[in-house]
Amino acid sequence: MDIPLQEQNQKWFKSHLLDRSIELQELYELPQGELDLLLAETAELRSDSVNRDRNHGKWCTAGYFLELARLIDQRRGRETST
Repeated sequence: MDIPLQEQNQKWFKSHLLDRSIELQELYELPQGELDLLLAETAELRSDSVNRDRNHGKWCTAGYFLELARLIDQRRGRETST
């Protein structure tokens, strides 16, 4: 999958479920199981309003990763069904 230029900027998310930091462009290469864990972790962070107030930067970054991971997941689903 080609990585758009705007997603090649260095942006990373520290995943506790994956026990490592993930860069935005790495989402394209993650195995589906790891992408699923990242989807779950970022969705949980985004749904916690207390976390938004406590660490707004991480809350925003989780949003970027969540939305991009959703798009990648949807594309993979379409590719496997065709």
